Amino acid sequence: MTAARSGSVTPELTIGVVGPHDLVERVMLMGHGPTPVPSRLVAAAYRDEQEAADKVVRLGSGVDVCLFASPVPYDFARKAGVLTMPATFVPLNGAALQGALLRASLDERYDPARVSIDVLGRAEVEEAYSEINLATDQVHLREEAAGPGTLAAFHERLWRRGATTVAMTCVHATAERMEMAGVPTIRVRPTGAAIRSALQTAALLGAHHRLEESQLVVVLVDVPTLRETPRRVTPRYWRDELKLALHRVLLQEAHRMNASVWPLDDHSYLVIATRGSVTAGTEGFRTPPFVERVREELGLAVEVGIGMGRTAHEAESHARAALARSQSSQRTQGFALDRDGRALVPAPRTPPRTQPQAKPKGLEILARLADKLGDQDQPLIVDAENAGKMLGVTPRTARRLLRTLVEEGLAWPLPPNRTPQPGRPRQLYRLIVEKLGPKAGA
Repeated sequence: MTAARSGSVTPELTIGVVGPHDLVERVMLMGHGPTPVPSRLVAAAYRDEQEAADKVVRLGSGVDVCLFASPVPYDFARKAGVLTMPATFVPLNGAALQGALLRASLDERYDPARVSIDVLGRAEVEEAYSEINLATDQVHLREEAAGPGTLAAFHERLWRRGATTVAMTCVHATAERMEMAGVPTIRVRPTGAAIRSALQTAALLGAHHRLEESQLVVVLVDVPTLRETPRRVTPRYWRDELKLALHRVLLQEAHRMNASVWPLDDHSYLVIATRGSVTAGTEGFRTPPFVERVREELGLAVEVGIGMGRTAHEAESHARAALARSQSSQRTQGFALDRDGRALVPAPRTPPRTQPQAKPKGLEILARLADKLGDQDQPLIVDAENAGKMLGVTPRTARRLLRTLVEEGLAWPLPPNRTPQPGRPRQLYRLIVEKLGPKAGA
């Protein structure tokens, strides 16, 4: 629509224009005027208003905002649930109806006081008529939007009964049907001023959406396993290796979201992203990021809080509040807070600990391994291959079970046993049989 000013780096907005061919052409021709944001128009013309939803789907993510040529196609698209971007329409307000009434008054065959009108609301019609001192006693209205055939039948029935002298329709396909049936018809068309105003509104909507999508988002990722407690102290080398592996997975996931990752302390990480990238990576804030990937790759449970704000400090504060709510409550609630501190989309909290049964299961595995190894004076040490043979499972399953023992504090991972042979070095685990109680040590 308008070229960006010299030196401007603001990218052009793309506005999809949806409507009948003649109105789309008119909007496109008027789209060269000034707008608040440099914009580009993309035409999506149809023959029938019921095609509006399909046209929106075809435009897809290639547009920032949709501008409908009238309220009718907008209503069809809204009811079809295809509006995933901001949208507005060119209003058919009082000026549009008064223009149609003026055309009717200039034709001696028509009486502007005896007409049928579709789509427009009663209040709009009465206001337009009162401004030109006309009564509405013999004006017939159908306010509800409907298919072209239904609207055409409404107008034709009244005209053939002699109740009206002309039909005034806001729907292009309805006008075509009535003209073919010989019913006198005048289309209610948007004024040039309404089109210019709608273009301005569409540009502002698109710019606001872009700003919202680029809004700063802070994501806090907390790893309960890495938290030291008085009752549980893990070897430093194991913690360092786990932190490196976790950092690598977070970096890979953050790269997909165009985000950055920094370690905050020994058990949490800070992720900086934009609302648009986080929205795409969380299915619209319905599933927390990172959780599934970290669980699959490392067998770890992580907790996530997402915050937005007008400043980086405010966004981080909201992220901490979201994380605290998630950690302190078992009830289903949102894991993301908007810039006003309100939960965005209430989503089921991904349960990081499904372990009323986990502890007995870990102790049972430990007891089975200790029983197979028998009484020994030295510490009981196993690797995944030997543990698999003793438990009757594959080495891969045994490796997962050993990681579970580590998470529950029932085993310690020892430094990898590096050998000259090629391939993955053996990872050894020291079983903490002391956790089995006095009976185990007897």
